[in-house]
Amino acid sequence: MVSQLVSGKLALVTGAGSGIGRAACQVLSREGATVIAADRNYEAAMETIKKHAALASGSNATGDHTAVELDVSDSKSVQKLLQSTLNIYKTPPNIIVNCAGITKDNWLLKLSEQDYDSVLDVNLKGTFLVMQTFAKALTEASLPGSIINISSIVGKYGNMGQTNYSASKAGVVAMTQTAAKELGKFNIRVNAILPGFIKTPIISTVPDKVKENLLKLVPLGRLGEPSEIAEVITFLSSEKSSFITGAAIDVTGGF
Repeated sequence: MVSQLVSGKLALVTGAGSGIGRAACQVLSREGATVIAADRNYEAAMETIKKHAALASGSNATGDHTAVELDVSDSKSVQKLLQSTLNIYKTPPNIIVNCAGITKDNWLLKLSEQDYDSVLDVNLKGTFLVMQTFAKALTEASLPGSIINISSIVGKYGNMGQTNYSASKAGVVAMTQTAAKELGKFNIRVNAILPGFIKTPIISTVPDKVKENLLKLVPLGRLGEPSEIAEVITFLSSEKSSFITGAAIDVTGGF
């Protein structure tokens, strides 16, 4: 049997109903992990488990995949997920992937306070709440773990119309680096991935003309596939990356 990168591990993936989150569930399950697919849209999370993760070839030693409804910006919802995870699996997940994210784009001069707040609530506070809750559970159980936070290349360079989104994603990187420093002594690694322009539901709303101009800035000349981010997530989840923590890895086709 081919050895699998994350065999026997339990992985929690937020934003698992589509895009990078769904791809992460596919690749992690292919590599032997049992997956908890969490999304605000329960049906979409369920579809990930039924049509995507379950079909992946992988013997999952620790049990079956589950789909759960989760609002990452609500601490009660996150706590409830921890409790149900402990009830079902008797252990906290040792892989935590923060993929949940939203956009509400507008020019700085027109951006409403509400749209600013809602993006920061999901993208930054949501990442914080999930990371804090599940890292605490790992420390209390004296278990090692790997946390992967999905930032964005616009967190590094900014992007017109995305004051709120770029700020939230820059915050994710700084938070990742700080968490890595604090959690290292517990053998919990924390890393961030900065995807470039990836074929996800978010990018499908971009007008074709804008997309053409974006692709001119990508040396590889194409959009990335969600699976290409998922492979990096899985590497960071595995022992292959055992000395990597506090890193922010660009996966952008050279953008």
